Amino acid sequence: MKNVTIYKIMAFLVILTVVLGSCTKEMSEIRLEPTLSTSQIFGITSDSATVVGFVVASGDGFAEKGVCYNTSTNPTIDDNKVAYPEESNSATFNVILSGLSYATKYYARAYATGESGTVYGEEVTFTTLPVAPTLTTAAITEITGNSATGGGNITVTGGAEITARGICYSTEPNPTVSDTKTSDGEGDGEFVSALADLKGNTEYFVRAYATNSAGTGYGPEVSFTTLVDLPVVTTTPVTEITKTSAVSGGEVTYDGGSEITERGLVWGFNAEPTVDDNKINGGAGVGTFISTLNDLELSTTYHLRAFAVNSAGISYGENLSFTTLADITQFWVVGGYNGWDNSDNAAYIISTESSEGTAEGYVYLTAGEIKLTTDHSWDDAHTFGDNGAGGLTNPGNNITVGNDGYYLIKANLADMSYSLTPTVWGVIGSATPMEWNDETPLTFDLASDTWRGVMHLTAAEIKFRANHDWGLNYGSDAADGTLTAGGANIPIAVEADYAIVLDLSTPNEYTYAVNRWGIIGDATPGGWDSDQNMTWDEVNQVFTVTLDLTAGTFKFRANDDWGLNYGGNIDSLSEGGDNIPIDEAGNYTITFDPWGLTAAVIKN
Repeated sequence: MKNVTIYKIMAFLVILTVVLGSCTKEMSEIRLEPTLSTSQIFGITSDSATVVGFVVASGDGFAEKGVCYNTSTNPTIDDNKVAYPEESNSATFNVILSGLSYATKYYARAYATGESGTVYGEEVTFTTLPVAPTLTTAAITEITGNSATGGGNITVTGGAEITARGICYSTEPNPTVSDTKTSDGEGDGEFVSALADLKGNTEYFVRAYATNSAGTGYGPEVSFTTLVDLPVVTTTPVTEITKTSAVSGGEVTYDGGSEITERGLVWGFNAEPTVDDNKINGGAGVGTFISTLNDLELSTTYHLRAFAVNSAGISYGENLSFTTLADITQFWVVGGYNGWDNSDNAAYIISTESSEGTAEGYVYLTAGEIKLTTDHSWDDAHTFGDNGAGGLTNPGNNITVGNDGYYLIKANLADMSYSLTPTVWGVIGSATPMEWNDETPLTFDLASDTWRGVMHLTAAEIKFRANHDWGLNYGSDAADGTLTAGGANIPIAVEADYAIVLDLSTPNEYTYAVNRWGIIGDATPGGWDSDQNMTWDEVNQVFTVTLDLTAGTFKFRANDDWGLNYGGNIDSLSEGGDNIPIDEAGNYTITFDPWGLTAAVIKN
């Protein structure tokens, strides 16, 4: 029984061996078809790219593998090819395609060649990058002292749109677009460029340029030298104008590339005078010069220009005009108001350059009579009175003054006219109690010959006006204490009580002061850092403040500023005077009279 079993087992093993041997022989004869993939493209430039191949199955093996490419589809090894030069145990291989054309679309496939032929991977495409443009630089023509004409020709666009073109230039070789350049449109082909603002007698280097997405290309460099240019000269404003003279000059800022052989001023009655008119020599070379014009006529308008000369010719500066002063007439006003005193003690009126011969001024007159005199004598040649018809004559009748008052007096010997206008002045504006409806009156103080008053002003604007009429009003264009007829509104920055002074006592030099007052010092709550504001006591006609003080000192100060302050003896305060002492701490009432310049310090 056992022997039969053993025989059966042995027979099975023999059969199994035969079967397995037959299967092994069949499996060794199976081969996969060769397969290839083109998997990636990178490193694209204007003339190269890297293509990656991948061997999926090599079949019987490959004798050569690589990449073939062309500008049309389905490239083969009969087109362009680059074989992979190395042995590789890896399935992937990189091939660099070089010598390509810029900005060109290519088709590529990996390939592998073996005993059974050539197989190809799938097709991929790529486009090479553009290159900078190629161009030429045109010769420079139409050369002057400060300009020239150039240009260029873009012969190769580089495979991309030309977005900028022109020429770049410098006084140093190899200029680039970082130097001075022109902008002359877009696109390829020829273009013309204008070079401007050049320096005379100077060598310049020029290159045409063109820009696309790949960068900027330059043409060959050319050079040229400008001609001598005209000088550049400016005219100095006219100063020190008198009846018969004035001062001006100029500055030669650029010599044009040649020596300045002459410079100076030309002047005459007409605009834009030349060297054929009146001329004053101001030396040679660049730089500034000053010249004085003499022997001019009274009250006459002149024109002048600076000039400069070099080998290229003559240049002129700006045309300026000025008017010499008139033969200014001054009248002393004498009469019953001053005891007929015709000395320098008499009030006067005067004409100015801008008054067109009319003398004016403000004088307080009493009812009676006056006359006008141009010197301090009573001779007929210099004394003027009424001609009986409302005009002036020599010596004329006494001029009647009907009432006491503050008069605007005008006189003009050119047309022999005069006028006496009584005036009463006040303050008008959005800052005043009556705003722009009417002026708040000021009071005339004969001792100081000024109009003055105190009023509460808001943070707004004021002007000075007379007689409830805009025919006579003054403002301040600079808000600096000086007045101009019809001038700008005067700003009030802080709401407060203000002491106001209008001073018309000096003809044509009218002034004003608008001051709020306070105290400041180490005795006050604010120390020396801030003012304690005062208000106006209408009954006692003083500024006042009540507050706690410590032992120390203080001063009176206007407008929170040290520009105007008073100290010293409280019975006779002085501008900028010594600090005022407070000997004992306590509650005090302090008063200040801005007109009499006295004060009171009362402990409560």
